[in-house]
Parts: sequence; structure tokens; C-alpha cells
Amino acid sequence: MKEANLNTLVAAYKEQLDIGDIQVAYAGLVKFVMRLKTRFTNILGDRFSFSGIFQGYMDYTYFYFANDNCRERKLKFGLVLNHQEMRFEIWLLGQTKDVQERYWNCMKHTKWIQDETMPKYSIFAHVLIENPDFDDLSALSETIEEGIGRITDGILESLNQIELEERNSFNFEVRQ
Repeated sequence: MKEANLNTLVAAYKEQLDIGDIQVAYAGLVKFVMRLKTRFTNILGDRFSFSGIFQGYMDYTYFYFANDNCRERKLKFGLVLNHQEMRFEIWLLGQTKDVQERYWNCMKHTKWIQDETMPKYSIFAHVLIENPDFDDLSALSETIEEGIGRITDGILESLNQIELEERNSFNFEVRQ
């Protein structure tokens, strides 16, 4: 397949902009994620601190959140609207590439990591909602909120278990 030149791509882009649906849909999606962030800051602010919204390049719209447990590990979560797949995901991210690689290696045998290779932007991405219903934003918000609590608790529990096993393994080796 021959790659189109930029003029051809810009013409197709302008044609879609002239229709007007893309701008309205994109603005609606970003506004919804902004409302989620505000809602979660108010409801989950005692458990997590939340960053601002990142709109990406029409690929991802997301915000980060973390608690003290995450920050001690140099980790954070991301609530991500994946535009290409049109689904919500929770990402576990490290402060640096080295941190991400370390935790990917520690967690690659857990239920959280399904792929053989580490993702480009995160330690892993967990699908939160595969086919969101944007016609009922209230129910969608509640489902996302419930999922954030359940999934982040599970991830943190897995991290605690891995670190406990590492400490026990180290103590066993030291005693021998």
C-alpha cells in the first residue's frame, strides 16, 4: 500500500472537518473525561491525587492519579480513553523507562500482563470498559469509578505480594 502524501491527507482531514461530526465528538469525549477527573477528585480525593487532563493527538485522552503507595514505588495510574479502540483503560506507568521495565519484569507473570512485550507507554494497560455507552454518561461514570477502585486495589495487592515474595526470597538466601 502506497503511503499518501501530506496534501492528500490534509484534504481528507479537511473534508471530515467540514462535515463537523469529528469536532463535536472529540469535544464531547474530552469534556466527559474532564468531568470524570473532577468527579474522581471529589469522590476519590482521599485515596488518590489527580493530575490535569492530557488530550493527546486524537489518540488518547487521559489523566494520571496516584497515592502514597504508588509514589513510593515511582508509579502512577492513568485513566485512558483510547480513541482508536474507543474504550477506557487503566494504565500502570513508571516515572522513568527503567522503573517501567523493572515493574514489567516483576509483573509479567501476573494476571495483569497478557502480552509478551512491554507496551510503549506503560507497564501494562488493562481494559476497563470495552464498549462504553456514551448515551448514559451517569452510568458510565459510575462503572468507571467502580472499576478504578477494584482494579487499582488488585494491582496494588499484586505489587505488595511481589515485594513480599522478593523480601522472603532475599531473607531465605541471606540465612543460607
